[in-house]
Amino acid sequence: MELDFKFIGQRIKIARIKKKLTQEVLSEKINVSPQHVSNIETGNSSVSLPTLVAIANTLGVSVDELLCDTILSSKAVFENELEEVLRDCNEYEIRFITDIVKASKKSIRDIKLFQSNLNDRY
Repeated sequence: MELDFKFIGQRIKIARIKKKLTQEVLSEKINVSPQHVSNIETGNSSVSLPTLVAIANTLGVSVDELLCDTILSSKAVFENELEEVLRDCNEYEIRFITDIVKASKKSIRDIKLFQSNLNDRY
């Protein structure tokens, strides 16, 4: 399995923006150039493990969160992400979002079943 550095870079950028840090401030904290941070965020450069750990620590996220689009078992990361989305919602918003998630889950499973049945026929 090959790492998708564009997805990793996008997650780093989102986490950095949530922390209200500029690329320059992040680069100072992890001892790399601002250009290197920019290249990492755009996926133009790969990121070394020590740099990835430094970024995660600085941004207050786990390495799993930054890699979740490229690792096979990322369920916990997405569950935490969903929990974060719901954190500041009122009861009406939570009910509405829950209904959407349930309907989406049913649709996804229906599509999978349809595809499976179609594959079995041909």
